[in-house]
Amino acid sequence: MNMEEYLILMRLDLLTKEAQPSPEQLQEFMKMYNDWVGGIAAQDKFIGGKGLSTEGKVLKSGGIETDGPFVEIKESLAGFIMVKAESLEEATKMAAACPILFGEGNSVEVRKITSVHEK
Repeated sequence: MNMEEYLILMRLDLLTKEAQPSPEQLQEFMKMYNDWVGGIAAQDKFIGGKGLSTEGKVLKSGGIETDGPFVEIKESLAGFIMVKAESLEEATKMAAACPILFGEGNSVEVRKITSVHEK
């Protein structure tokens, strides 16, 4: 079977105070998240991943620079993992189990990694 690499992008509301979990909820979410990633790793399909800071800059054409990563929506890219899968459907099934989807308004995006920088 030919495995391809996929990026699973996790978007959360990082701005709205009411949307932020309590320390107890955060602990529970982290356990669920670690179990989810652990399940993917147990299948030898986890490549890696990172969380992202809420600090950043957004650059737009015309020399426009804004404090970011926040755009016109509340949902911000909170982190990502990379996985190996045989198809977009398989990667999507993995992503569907992501515990951040329990949060209202949160989303997960699955993208196949392709190289535009061939040597």
